[in-house]
Amino acid sequence: MWEQFYEKLDQMYDQMVEDRRYLHQHPELSFEEKETAQFIKNRYDQLGIPYQDNIGGYGLVATLKGGKPGKTVALRADFDALPIHEENNVPYKSTVDGVMHACGHDGHTASLLAVAEAALEFQDEIPGTLVFLHQPAEEFAPGGAKPMIDDGALEGVDAVFGTHLWATSKLNKIEATYGAFMAGADRFTVTFQGKGGHGAMPHQTKDPVAMAGQAIVELQQIVSRRINPLQPAVLSIGKIEGGNAFNVIPDTTSLTGTVRILDKAVQDEIIQEMHNILDGIATSFGASYELDYVKGYPPVVNHEREASYYIDDATDIPGVNESEAVDPVMGGEDFAYYLEERPGAFFFTGANIEGHDYPHHHPKFDFDERALPTAAKALVHGVKRYQEDHSS
Repeated sequence: MWEQFYEKLDQMYDQMVEDRRYLHQHPELSFEEKETAQFIKNRYDQLGIPYQDNIGGYGLVATLKGGKPGKTVALRADFDALPIHEENNVPYKSTVDGVMHACGHDGHTASLLAVAEAALEFQDEIPGTLVFLHQPAEEFAPGGAKPMIDDGALEGVDAVFGTHLWATSKLNKIEATYGAFMAGADRFTVTFQGKGGHGAMPHQTKDPVAMAGQAIVELQQIVSRRINPLQPAVLSIGKIEGGNAFNVIPDTTSLTGTVRILDKAVQDEIIQEMHNILDGIATSFGASYELDYVKGYPPVVNHEREASYYIDDATDIPGVNESEAVDPVMGGEDFAYYLEERPGAFFFTGANIEGHDYPHHHPKFDFDERALPTAAKALVHGVKRYQEDHSS
């Protein structure tokens, strides 16, 4: 049955492309995906597959019970877009100014919808139950995964799998890790409160710009000098804000940045070291500071057995010629929340367009649509292997 399932998905390539391009032309931002959710609901209505909507916002959970005994396995696809103006000159270019699918979520949705439709044909032979998680708001914390879980999306689910079309990896190559795969993603703002004054009389001020400059140097030494070099971590400052005139020292200056970690213990260590450094700087200037540290998505940590399906066995999937255990990626993903609740794995499906090497979140991002059936088959592969491992 599984081979026929894969063949059916290959036959649905044109439909996947059509769905993906429609969604690409009609992107919606995180927490605003009303029409995208309606598109998904319309499809399940046409298929006659039961679902619950408004789960964790615009989320949708569809369920298909197979005809044979087995486990309940969930498959997830996200469907929000980004506040980016598309620069690709393609027939399916975004029709919404300043919004585009610059991360592949349109393709994730198209692939999962195809899996759901194909599953109907083999429903009597499928073991257990398939749960289709269509998730909003992955791109912007607090995200859509945790609200969906809080609304019961994983009730009765034994395992969960998800994929990300990865535009910088070789077409139809499967990549995963045992253990930590993607980073915990936090953001912070440090605001230095000093005393402003004339730029010609700095001795009469408590200069927050100078404090910020010192903090930039010292904060970014936390990773290189205070964290075990065998523990991956990133601290980057992306925004500096303070002052509005060349000859005026302002009262306040702020720094905004991100911290990425693969181990929550390292996260705690970094936060403490930030306070140590900022305390010292503020004290030396006779000033004060405020640190607003927001813990974002936790690290995506694959479960070893389920990850092996995509490292050891992925070449069993028709069309996949290569699979590899890769180094973790320091980008974040709220699929992490599902894996904190249930066993499973998250993996990349290579989707590089040769000669078009633009990364995710770029105005010229795009992916090779031939990866769509591969992503769909790889999700089904996770179901197949999990059922085989847990069959009586």
